[in-house]
Amino acid sequence: MLRFLGSAHKFCDGATRRDFLQIGAFGGALTLADVLRLNTAQAANKKQPTRSKKSAIMIYLPGGPSHMDMYDLKPDAPAEFRGEFKPIKTNVPGVEICEHFPLQAKMWDKLACVRSVVSVDEHSDSLVLTGYPDRVNRTADHPSFGSVVSKLRADDGGAVPPFVSLRGMSRGTEPGYLGIAHRPFTPGGQGNANLRLANGVTTDRLDARKNLLDKFDDTRREIDASGTMVGMDAYTEKAIEMVTAGVVRDALDVRKEDEKTRERYKGVEQFLTARRLIEAGVGCVTLSVGGWDTHGQNFKTLARQLPQVDRGIANLINDLHDRGMADDVVTVMWGEFGRTPKVNMNAGRDHWSPVMSALVAGGGLKMGQAVGASTAKGERPKDNPLSVPRVLSTIYRAIGIDPSLTFNNGAGRPMYVLDEREPVKELLG
Repeated sequence: MLRFLGSAHKFCDGATRRDFLQIGAFGGALTLADVLRLNTAQAANKKQPTRSKKSAIMIYLPGGPSHMDMYDLKPDAPAEFRGEFKPIKTNVPGVEICEHFPLQAKMWDKLACVRSVVSVDEHSDSLVLTGYPDRVNRTADHPSFGSVVSKLRADDGGAVPPFVSLRGMSRGTEPGYLGIAHRPFTPGGQGNANLRLANGVTTDRLDARKNLLDKFDDTRREIDASGTMVGMDAYTEKAIEMVTAGVVRDALDVRKEDEKTRERYKGVEQFLTARRLIEAGVGCVTLSVGGWDTHGQNFKTLARQLPQVDRGIANLINDLHDRGMADDVVTVMWGEFGRTPKVNMNAGRDHWSPVMSALVAGGGLKMGQAVGASTAKGERPKDNPLSVPRVLSTIYRAIGIDPSLTFNNGAGRPMYVLDEREPVKELLG
């Protein structure tokens, strides 16, 4: 079994959150067939709730992006608070955003921002992707949003994985007590090779190898009274289908897009890949952009990164609208917390969990607004403080999943998807 390390994100605490991928496996020592088998076996053990066919794109900005310099600028605050960027008007009266977001400003009627989200001071994606802070999840093992989607689509089969992470594995993408079968498919680095037939292996040779495997298993079938071997055959077929059908491989190949589209997404290809995966039938795609732990040179870093985010979001959301997919795909973009309202001596901003912002789009939610507000200096919610789980609850509802569903944890105890489930009513329309 080969393990390939993906991108590493080093934050101010000195710890490196490194993504990983095992070629031919999804953690542990599971083959693709094993994952499909576990996925469906778990679904067979209990009656599953109604499954949703809507999808989600979860965009994570690692390190904690500055709310004060993106969607919640304070032009009337003292200079040491307001920073270097100026606000610009959007196409929705009364809503202004950063000058480095001109594309989003022109299409704000298709976007919304929640500006009064309260977080925790942790360098982890656990809270925003599971609804529980990392300090809780280290023992409680609550599943990620994408893993819940995977669980509810466990018996769909087919050639498309329900959950794909374009950013590798992290604490926030883990399935927790739902089990390893609901880890995301992670096509980073050389993982794409796992979706192709090995060099020199044709479909005819693959069939021959499968027939040989069948012969080796004849004896085991004869003594198998439980039907396990018959089931294994079916799941192996699904694993082979995923490789030979090429649906995921094609979705990951942005070269199949026309030249004009590729040019629009140049430098932000992950957004295009996410769109293509959703079109292929993936239920949840998560990706990350840049590094946002800006204790120093905050404005220099953001002046480079914000235009990239602007182009990625604008192209992705416009494409979803143009393809008639806007109501069936919900997108959320946020980091783990905001940044200090007051600029420090290094022209940076430090961690700030009392308030942050989240961008939301699609899913049939009410767009063209800014929900909530922070105080005059951006220090805390002025009114309507909203927790991260409440935002996640809204995202779950947007794709047809009830956050009050329960699944048994490792001890057999039923656990809610979210303990705090009240949605953000302003987004429900």
